[in-house]
Amino acid sequence: MLTKEQKADIVRRYASNPKDTGTTVVQIAFLAKRIQNISAHLKARKNDHSSERGLLRLVGQRRSLFRYLDRRDPEAAKKLRSDLDVG
Repeated sequence: MLTKEQKADIVRRYASNPKDTGTTVVQIAFLAKRIQNISAHLKARKNDHSSERGLLRLVGQRRSLFRYLDRRDPEAAKKLRSDLDVG
Protein backbone atom coordinates (compact mmCIF):
# COMPACT_ATOMS: atom_id res chain seq x y z
CA MET A 1 0.00 0.00 0.00
CA LEU A 2 1.34 3.40 -0.95
CA THR A 3 1.30 6.17 1.62
CA LYS A 4 0.00 9.64 0.88
CA GLU A 5 3.55 10.96 0.83
CA GLN A 6 4.67 8.34 -1.70
CA LYS A 7 1.69 9.09 -3.93
CA ALA A 8 2.31 12.84 -3.68
CA ASP A 9 5.96 12.32 -4.59
CA ILE A 10 5.02 10.25 -7.66
CA VAL A 11 2.44 12.83 -8.76
CA ARG A 12 4.95 15.65 -8.23
CA ARG A 13 7.55 13.82 -10.32
CA TYR A 14 5.47 12.50 -13.24
CA ALA A 15 2.25 14.53 -13.47
CA SER A 16 1.69 17.48 -15.76
CA ASN A 17 -0.26 19.29 -13.01
CA PRO A 18 -0.79 18.69 -9.25
CA LYS A 19 -4.22 17.08 -9.68
CA ASP A 20 -3.11 14.77 -12.48
CA THR A 21 -3.42 11.22 -11.15
CA GLY A 22 -5.16 9.46 -14.01
CA THR A 23 -2.78 9.79 -16.93
CA THR A 24 -1.05 6.69 -18.18
CA VAL A 25 2.39 7.85 -17.06
CA VAL A 26 1.27 8.44 -13.47
CA GLN A 27 -0.65 5.15 -13.36
CA ILE A 28 2.43 3.26 -14.54
CA ALA A 29 4.56 5.02 -11.91
CA PHE A 30 2.05 4.05 -9.18
CA LEU A 31 2.09 0.43 -10.34
CA ALA A 32 5.88 0.37 -10.49
CA LYS A 33 6.11 1.53 -6.87
CA ARG A 34 3.53 -1.04 -5.74
CA ILE A 35 5.37 -3.78 -7.62
CA GLN A 36 8.60 -2.72 -5.94
CA ASN A 37 6.97 -2.89 -2.48
CA ILE A 38 5.40 -6.31 -3.08
CA SER A 39 8.67 -7.68 -4.50
CA ALA A 40 10.47 -6.65 -1.33
CA HIS A 41 7.72 -8.30 0.73
CA LEU A 42 8.04 -11.54 -1.25
CA LYS A 43 11.82 -11.68 -0.78
CA ALA A 44 11.22 -12.02 2.95
CA ARG A 45 8.15 -14.27 2.66
CA LYS A 46 8.71 -16.75 -0.16
CA ASN A 47 5.56 -18.80 0.56
CA ASP A 48 3.07 -15.94 0.32
CA HIS A 49 1.41 -17.21 -2.83
CA SER A 50 -1.55 -14.83 -2.74
CA SER A 51 0.77 -11.82 -2.79
CA GLU A 52 2.72 -13.44 -5.60
CA ARG A 53 -0.48 -13.76 -7.62
CA GLY A 54 -1.30 -10.12 -6.93
CA LEU A 55 2.20 -9.15 -8.03
CA LEU A 56 1.77 -10.98 -11.33
CA ARG A 57 -1.54 -9.21 -11.89
CA LEU A 58 0.06 -5.81 -11.29
CA VAL A 59 2.92 -6.64 -13.65
CA GLY A 60 0.41 -7.56 -16.34
CA GLN A 61 -1.50 -4.35 -15.76
CA ARG A 62 1.69 -2.31 -16.03
CA ARG A 63 2.67 -4.15 -19.21
CA SER A 64 -0.73 -3.37 -20.72
CA LEU A 65 -0.41 0.32 -19.87
CA PHE A 66 3.09 0.40 -21.37
CA ARG A 67 1.75 -1.11 -24.59
CA TYR A 68 -0.88 1.63 -24.74
CA LEU A 69 1.72 4.32 -24.05
CA ASP A 70 4.02 2.82 -26.71
CA ARG A 71 1.26 3.27 -29.28
CA ARG A 72 0.31 6.79 -28.18
CA ASP A 73 3.67 8.33 -27.23
CA PRO A 74 6.74 6.10 -27.79
CA GLU A 75 9.18 8.75 -26.57
CA ALA A 76 7.38 9.16 -23.25
CA ALA A 77 7.26 5.38 -22.83
CA LYS A 78 10.98 5.06 -23.49
CA LYS A 79 11.79 7.89 -21.06
CA LEU A 80 9.54 6.41 -18.38
CA ARG A 81 11.07 2.94 -18.79
CA SER A 82 14.55 4.31 -18.28
CA ASP A 83 13.44 6.51 -15.38
CA LEU A 84 11.68 3.64 -13.56
CA ASP A 85 14.41 1.17 -14.58
CA VAL A 86 11.85 -1.19 -16.10
CA GLY A 87 12.91 -3.46 -18.96
